[in-house]
Formats: sequence, structure tokens, C-alpha cells
Amino acid sequence: MSDFTEEIAAAAARLIVDEGMDWGPAKQRAARDLGAPRAALPGNDEVEDAVREHIAIFHADTQPAELRALRELAAQWMARLAEFRPHLTGAVWRGTATRLSNVHLQLYCDDSKAAEIALLDRGINFDVAETTAGRGRQVDMLILDAPCAALGERVTLCLTILDFDDLRGALKPDARGMTERGDLAALQNLLEAAE
Repeated sequence: MSDFTEEIAAAAARLIVDEGMDWGPAKQRAARDLGAPRAALPGNDEVEDAVREHIAIFHADTQPAELRALRELAAQWMARLAEFRPHLTGAVWRGTATRLSNVHLQLYCDDSKAAEIALLDRGINFDVAETTAGRGRQVDMLILDAPCAALGERVTLCLTILDFDDLRGALKPDARGMTERGDLAALQNLLEAAE
């Protein structure tokens, strides 16, 4: 990794951890702020390494409790949404989340509107946005505001609606041997291991 790429990764990590930015926009802003060429953008593995380093240096005293609170909140929602085969993904799953991180759940549905109907039936307000899923296709993301008692504040919960068939490849490990997502049982194992 070049010095420029490393510098962008470190700057992006600061934006992700300290300002709660998403990874893509954080990399773009860091490159722009540093006057770096687009070709110097780091990959997600480099950014994840920089995020972990930033947390270890500046947030080691607070981040573990914040991560646990977010994982416990995710577990509650995964249990509530069990009929949609929820899987936790993103920073909360990977262990790099702070209180500014969104909780990302992927729901694997037979009917793409079933989760929306279930939330409406339970009186839960949400917004609908689009996000990009595998192979560049657009899917719905339901965004809601959930209270997190352990943090004493509200947290953004993002529910990405995927087809049931997408579940087949969901648990394949990445190049580092880590999975990109996990079901409720896997999340509970992480919570128990951290006790």
C-alpha cells in the first residue's frame, strides 16, 4: 500500500469512527481533502485495518461497551424479525462499530413487501430508501429509529430487503476468513465470547 493510500485510509477511518460516515463517502472525502488521485483510494480491507487501529488508539476505553450495546440491540431486532431470516452485517458484525454506527440487518424474504407489512402491522415507523446489493441491483432498505437503552440514545437501524435465494451465498468467508454477516446464533456466540 502506498503512503498516499495509507494516508487516505487513516483519514477515512477517522471520519468513519469519529463522525459516523459510511465507508464509501469517507474514502471519497478523505481523498478529496488530501488532494489524492482517485487511483489512490484504499480497499475496504485497508480501511478496516485503519479503523481498528484508530479505535485502539483513541477509543479503546469506550468502544467495547458501545459495540456490545449495538450488538445487543441487533439481537433484539433479529429476534423480533426472525421470520425474515435476519443476518447482521457491517461494522456491528465486524466489531468496528461505535455509538455513531448504524445497525445493518439483511432480511431474506420470500416476498419483498412482507417485512414492510410486518413493521406497519406492529406500528413501527420507517422510511424506505434504495441501496445496491450484489451484482449492482437496487433493493429496498427500510430505515428506522430504535431506542438503545444501554447507550441512552436512539440508533439508526437499516434493514436491507433481499430475496430468499440470496441467503445461499450469505455466509461465505472473505479473503481473511471472516464472514460478512451472521445470523442470530452467530451473534449470540460473539456476545458470549466477549463476556
